[in-house]
Amino acid sequence: MISNQDFNLSCPIPIQKYPYILLAHGGGGKLMRQLIDQMFLPIFGEPNQVEHDAATLKLNGNKIAFTTDSYVVNPLFFPGGDIGSMAVHGTVNDLAMAGARPLYLSVSFILEEGLPLQTLWEIIISMKKAADQAQVKIVTGDTKVVDKGKGDGIFINTSGIGMIEHHLTINPLSVQPGDAVIINGDLGRHGIAIMAVREGLEFETTIESDSAPVADEVLKLLEAGIEIHCLRDLTRGGLASTLNEIAIGAHVEIEIQETAIPVLEEVKGACEILGFDPLYVANEGRFAVFVPQKDIEKTLSILQAKIPEACLIGFVKKTSTPLVTMESSIGAKRIIDMLSGEQLPRIC
Repeated sequence: MISNQDFNLSCPIPIQKYPYILLAHGGGGKLMRQLIDQMFLPIFGEPNQVEHDAATLKLNGNKIAFTTDSYVVNPLFFPGGDIGSMAVHGTVNDLAMAGARPLYLSVSFILEEGLPLQTLWEIIISMKKAADQAQVKIVTGDTKVVDKGKGDGIFINTSGIGMIEHHLTINPLSVQPGDAVIINGDLGRHGIAIMAVREGLEFETTIESDSAPVADEVLKLLEAGIEIHCLRDLTRGGLASTLNEIAIGAHVEIEIQETAIPVLEEVKGACEILGFDPLYVANEGRFAVFVPQKDIEKTLSILQAKIPEACLIGFVKKTSTPLVTMESSIGAKRIIDMLSGEQLPRIC
């Protein structure tokens, strides 16, 4: 950790450009990356720390994963889920991305004065059902109430602990040239489901969020002996931001194929109407897994047993400059960068 003697009051970011927090600072793109790299990590980070969805810690000879997250979604209820079930799924999934078996969660509620008790009860019941489905226990928590108009109904913070039962090192530093990039299903449903409700949009079919726990699939991959190099869930910033973070961490090029990426037709249509790119739309039940080419078929077989749309979307290449590229349906190649702004604010 940084010592008190090293601390100074000079602002580590160019305040003349961004003097205040913007919604985009929480959107998973470049501004959030700058906030983490230039403000949080210099103060809280450890030497040689590897950034991941959960911290990996050693405790009495055992390896555990620890994570925390906050949920501020608007609206509180949406097709396929709600803020309560999503809080459980998101925390369980962060533990799974470290290759851990999720065990225990904490939950803290920040409630706005005037929130209907019926709404709170429905969220609590939803969290209980989601925890039972994910085979985790909510063992501790806290409640605070804020003045009316200052809490948007309810905010939820969760933390989670899981056990790591293998000897693999699952993080971006383990990614190697030649690795296959596989995703466990179609993209973009979560963000579009929320946007449709928020804006009162109606489509021919209801688009439901993909919010779901994924630990079971990850544990099956590990039990099958698959040599997982990296896992990352595709939440804020979507697939594009996730792959950029991994490319930078591993110092590699990740090349993906546009025609291989599964997006439901109704989601494509909604994105075209709203001017969104599905690559950047958040998901709550999707992840990318990096494995050696020898494990491609076995990985796909396990993931497709749960979601048939799971597929191979690209490979890792050696490079002098970390980047993500995509070959389009007509064979053109373009760079896939992180968003500078925010496509869909407050969706997780």
